[in-house]
Amino acid sequence: MTDLQISRSVRPRPILDIAEQLGLQADEVSTFGINKAKISLRVLNRLKARPLGRYVLVTAINPTPLGEGKTTTSIGLAMGLSRLGKRAAVTLRQPSLGPVFGIKGGGTGGGRAQVLPMEEINLHFTGDAHAVAASHNLLSAFLDNHLFHGNECAFDIERIAWPRTMGVSDRALRQVMVGEKAQQHGSQFVITEASEIMAILALASSQVDLRQRLGRTMVGLKQSGAVGTAEELGCAGAMAVLLKDALLPNLVQTLEGTPAFVHAGPFGNIAHGNCSILSDAVALRCADYVVTEAGFGSDLGAEKFFNIKCRVSGFKPAAAVVVATLRALKLHGSGGVAKVGAPLPSGLTGPNMPALEKGFANLEQHIANARIHGIPVVVAVNAFKDDVPAELEWVRNRSREVGAIDAAVSTHWADGGRGAELLADAVVRAVEQPANFTHLYDVNWPIRKKIETIATKMYGAAGVSFEATADRQIDAAESLGFGRMPVCMAKTPLSLSHDPALKGRPTGFTVPIKELRILAGAGFVTAVCSGIQLMPGLPKKPAGERVDLDPVSGEIVGLS
Repeated sequence: MTDLQISRSVRPRPILDIAEQLGLQADEVSTFGINKAKISLRVLNRLKARPLGRYVLVTAINPTPLGEGKTTTSIGLAMGLSRLGKRAAVTLRQPSLGPVFGIKGGGTGGGRAQVLPMEEINLHFTGDAHAVAASHNLLSAFLDNHLFHGNECAFDIERIAWPRTMGVSDRALRQVMVGEKAQQHGSQFVITEASEIMAILALASSQVDLRQRLGRTMVGLKQSGAVGTAEELGCAGAMAVLLKDALLPNLVQTLEGTPAFVHAGPFGNIAHGNCSILSDAVALRCADYVVTEAGFGSDLGAEKFFNIKCRVSGFKPAAAVVVATLRALKLHGSGGVAKVGAPLPSGLTGPNMPALEKGFANLEQHIANARIHGIPVVVAVNAFKDDVPAELEWVRNRSREVGAIDAAVSTHWADGGRGAELLADAVVRAVEQPANFTHLYDVNWPIRKKIETIATKMYGAAGVSFEATADRQIDAAESLGFGRMPVCMAKTPLSLSHDPALKGRPTGFTVPIKELRILAGAGFVTAVCSGIQLMPGLPKKPAGERVDLDPVSGEIVGLS
């Protein structure tokens, strides 16, 4: 059966039952039909004295373009913990319409490790992404309107920094000209999940914090060199109103009825790639084990989880799970090339110990990346039906030799929570190990030093080079008082380096930084590597070509 067929074969429990399972009260739950709900932030005050649950991060090695099952592993692990009798919940990022209709398809898991309702979560869900886009573009409209009506704040037209946003991939909008006559200036679109407003939504701790962050949002520089903000344009209040309900975490469930929170956007390669702090906050007070997912590999989403999200929330992870597959390890060992829409070569799917042994170096770096933050690591070997048992066992043993507390083969995609019980048992034992969570860098370091530390420690780079534009922007950011912010790196997810062609565990490379963006409301700066676009394009055969409505039943078909 397809993922869509599997999801439709399961009759979900009423969402009020899931809320009751978490200990939520009726007046803290606003239902969207019978399968979705928004959770009031009042619960955080009611349960503020309750001890927090164990916080488990799921990350991965550098993936093939097909992905290595990080979302399915997160869902499967939560279900496996539930099967072991633990009060568990999973917190996930909301899927983006870009991948849904582009390369990867949906983001609700797959096989027997999914969250429900699959179609609604992958499409409009509770409307949060649309609210983010509306809020973001309202500020764009206010800014251009201000320029049109005389530019009272004296913005420098050449230093307008605020883009527009849209929720689908469209490469034609990467660079555009906006405005009329003397007010015309260059701009661009970023995909909604890379919008600063999405980052603000994910990092805000309350309605008050949301409003303050929106007010601090920088739209550009004035002719005097001072920062111009959304507050000065009189737009921040209206933006907060548009985001009032979007700030509330969304509660759904897995195929097996384990509570799942799906809130805020993905794109760990260009955004910070984590779900909302508020969804984690509610889950940690309502469950004993909270499994959360960070985008792409440990070099991207996990690094940002540790050094941006945890720095803001104050929550400390008890363990990290690094997901690996035989096919990805073999790809990193020169076993062949994986392309979306094409069959995998035999060098990735069949027995190939030379490629596996060579490619294991990539996993070794990702284990080290989690351990450098002071927490124990468990490797989840996401198994496919044709994987060679001896190779799976080799990866398990080798993982323990290089620093993992344990490693478990998981068959959650095929077997649901039952297939993740060994992984869940390993995680339960791992969180009992001593942990001394620490950040990778001191946030007060200069921006260049923070970037260089991420590149050398997490990627294995020899160093960093800064293009002239990036140098000027870094100097400007520090002179404006934004130097003491964490750094969000934007780079390829397909390699530890900036170059997607460099597989395995490359060394001796230099990471080129082409620009630096100030996200004053979100509270970090984004360093963009050469070759990275903040608005993706569609592939030659977009996934959206398969999506349609059945003319007889009216049901959605082709969604994956």
